[in-house]
Amino acid sequence: MTPPIAPAGWSRWLVPPAALSVHLSIGQAYAWSVFKPSLESALGLSGTESALPFQLGIVMLGLSAAFGGTLVERNGPRWAMTVALCCFSSGFLLAALGAATRQYWLIVLGYGFVGGIGLGIGYISPVSTLIKWFPDRPGMATGIAIMGFGGGALIASPWSAQMLDTYGNDSDGIALAFLTHGLVYAAFMTLGVLLVRVPPPGYGRSKAADPAATGRAADAASVAAPQVSARSAIRTPQFWFLWLVLCMNVTAGIGILEKAAPMITDFFATSDTPVTVSAAAGFVALLSAANMAGRIGWSSTSDLIGRKNIYRVYLGVGALMYLLIALFGDASKPLFVICALVILSFYGGGFATIPAYLKDLFGTYQVGAIHGRLLTAWSTAGVLGPLIVNWVADSQEEAGRSGAGLYGLSFTIMIGLLVVGFVANELVRPVHARHHVPATDIAAATATAAATTSAPAATSTSASGTTPAPKEAADGR
Repeated sequence: MTPPIAPAGWSRWLVPPAALSVHLSIGQAYAWSVFKPSLESALGLSGTESALPFQLGIVMLGLSAAFGGTLVERNGPRWAMTVALCCFSSGFLLAALGAATRQYWLIVLGYGFVGGIGLGIGYISPVSTLIKWFPDRPGMATGIAIMGFGGGALIASPWSAQMLDTYGNDSDGIALAFLTHGLVYAAFMTLGVLLVRVPPPGYGRSKAADPAATGRAADAASVAAPQVSARSAIRTPQFWFLWLVLCMNVTAGIGILEKAAPMITDFFATSDTPVTVSAAAGFVALLSAANMAGRIGWSSTSDLIGRKNIYRVYLGVGALMYLLIALFGDASKPLFVICALVILSFYGGGFATIPAYLKDLFGTYQVGAIHGRLLTAWSTAGVLGPLIVNWVADSQEEAGRSGAGLYGLSFTIMIGLLVVGFVANELVRPVHARHHVPATDIAAATATAAATTSAPAATSTSASGTTPAPKEAADGR
């Protein structure tokens, strides 16, 4: 399948909205905790059992991104967005059938397995394309799109809560809510499929900016980024250090996010003003807003101070926030909420910054495929985070504890994981030259790709034999 190539005069600022239409949809995954109480009540599930669809979805996200990354690079973002649309929406429809028939395994299969494939392919679908359209501001560009994934729950959380209030909290009401999600998201994601374009061959080479991984912004003309293939990248220590960094940061954030609604309820169950169901849903929406803001805010900051420095903030300050919650969280609602918001902003920022970190270390040659492989760290974290928090909470409850006492041990574990990620980030160094792909090989691959483009792309070729870049290539707008 030939990717749609932008014609002359195409504005690169049309690509982020296309990416957002997909990411805002699949970002619904972060609102799963809104469904947990209703599922547990309607189907008689434990907290650990009700987390299974979410956990499997994150596992499949990483696996499908890893195995599908090369296909996304080859077939382009429109193909990837179409696959994501079909899988994500179908997952909701299967989950609706499972809820209607009270077959929980169908909910796990639909939302977790099928929908998870849509999550993974949809998540990586625009990343490589955005980096190629915005070589001068990769952190900002990926942050704009990936903030949609964090912001999806900002829409989905109150929307889902309202649907459950309207349809009912029984299995039939949950089924109708799932059905509505599947149909509406299919329509919304179609906008991205129709709008997305890839840059013409050779676009932006003279403008590429390459912030040094050490934290200093480098001039585009003075720095030549190394180019590393996906196959070679996974053989480097840098890839596995970043894998640890991402895994630890995600585990720490997802542990709060997956159990956000019941967690804040438990923390203040015995206070004078306990948290209501609607207030807990509002807390989930606030976390989504912090997640979304962190993705664009912190990733844009990384363009100024460097990737390694920004991850020092994510991991070091994140550990401090967890410590404050563990020690004083149940004594003050504002402190609990503020610390949780900061942690989730770092969580989102880590996701949005990692593609630019990969671009700094491995270049743009196969950054989409490398990013897909790195997201297996997210799969691991998607199991670890909810497993740690839910298992510890369940075991503490069996031991007779309640309230904030359900979470103290899990928060201590999260602090240790963030310290591990901090050390891994400190060990990141530039990639050794033996892993670099020769420029002649990249040129040959680019020429081959250009030769196989569709007829519309060919008609935009100038008389000199080169494809003119869109008007924004010259001024970087």
